[in-house]
Amino acid sequence: MPHQQQIAVIGGGVIGVCTAYFLAEAGYQVVVIERLGNVAEKASFGNAGVVAPGYVTPWAAPGMPKKLLSTLFRPESPVLLKPTLDRALWRWVRMWLAECELERFRINKARMQRIALYSRDILQQLRDHHQLDYEQTRGYLQLFRSERDIALAQPSLGLLAEHGIAHQLVDAEQARAIEPALSAATPLAGGLHLPDDEAGNCPLFTKQLKTIAQDMGVEFHFSKTVTALEVQGKRIGMRIDEREFSADAVVVAAGIDSARLLAPLGIRLPLYPIKGYSATASIRNFDEAPQAALMDESYKVAITRMGSRIRIAGLAELGSVSTDLHEVALRTLAKVGEDWFPDAANYSNASYWSGIRPMLPDGPPVLGATPIRNLYVNIGHGSTGWAMAAGCGMVLADVISGRTPEIDMEGLTLARYARLP
Repeated sequence: MPHQQQIAVIGGGVIGVCTAYFLAEAGYQVVVIERLGNVAEKASFGNAGVVAPGYVTPWAAPGMPKKLLSTLFRPESPVLLKPTLDRALWRWVRMWLAECELERFRINKARMQRIALYSRDILQQLRDHHQLDYEQTRGYLQLFRSERDIALAQPSLGLLAEHGIAHQLVDAEQARAIEPALSAATPLAGGLHLPDDEAGNCPLFTKQLKTIAQDMGVEFHFSKTVTALEVQGKRIGMRIDEREFSADAVVVAAGIDSARLLAPLGIRLPLYPIKGYSATASIRNFDEAPQAALMDESYKVAITRMGSRIRIAGLAELGSVSTDLHEVALRTLAKVGEDWFPDAANYSNASYWSGIRPMLPDGPPVLGATPIRNLYVNIGHGSTGWAMAAGCGMVLADVISGRTPEIDMEGLTLARYARLP
């Protein structure tokens, strides 16, 4: 490198912080620009905490449209739809429906698992190297309330076998042996156990990595909003709170705000805000609490043990960009907690959260270079950002450094959306 190049990373979530860390490790001078007061305060803050490459799957899947329609108006539902005439939403829905075909599902899931498996390996290396403790647990159990849920999971089960991912389809008795505190009163048809998957406290990890990155020379600028990007010869210009700055390169990792920054530059992606929810409750009876992480497949809600707390997270609300708490969502989260671990916590006293997840209709993120010199993206991870963050950060550092990434980038770059108007 003729001089130490300065790279600006826009976004201080787990994606942006991992990107900054690996860029600093590669020898760059890195600044992170975040509009809030600390790292991991938006989508990274209240997520499920699951790092499960074996489970990572597109929301667009065979049978999913029918399943969602059948639950849309129930008192407790995995999906909420706020009536809206937003053309962007209905365009996104049309694209999503096209991706629910079996062959598209297989392609998208394979792409997501490729980056997620790589990311889990990188995360484990980070954890071992820096001796990190972020309340991590080992193992992931997917719960099927009905035979219909098992039938809908069949395409995913086939892919697990094809890719050599450790898994075991278990009956109800075996599932309760894996998680002894599971309530016997709640109907259970079976489960899928993924022993190598894991979970952990995403914001705690992100703050730990931020401290390490600062020790490596990364500068974090909080309460600063990037309002525009522009090309300035060989550099990328940024307007930050009405002032102009520039850097040798810029990585956009700003979640849903990324679409707003990229569109004026001619980079248009069908990135849509999907609202998610979580509830966090203190454990009052540790013998009745989960040991690791689980997924209620009927409600698409994860249950994660985080130290002395239980995190219940998931759901999807379309048509809303506010962080207001929807009563139906809170009721669904409480129901899932009470159904499976009724004596573990007082769910009525839980702390509730909602946040916006930037989701692409097909599922995989978009990584790497753009048509604009020295402008890069690390966006579109949906609800799986924590599962992909470390690997995506390493990939970006490789691409910017001119190294060939250790994984195949097919289907993970901007090229798959190149034909969009």
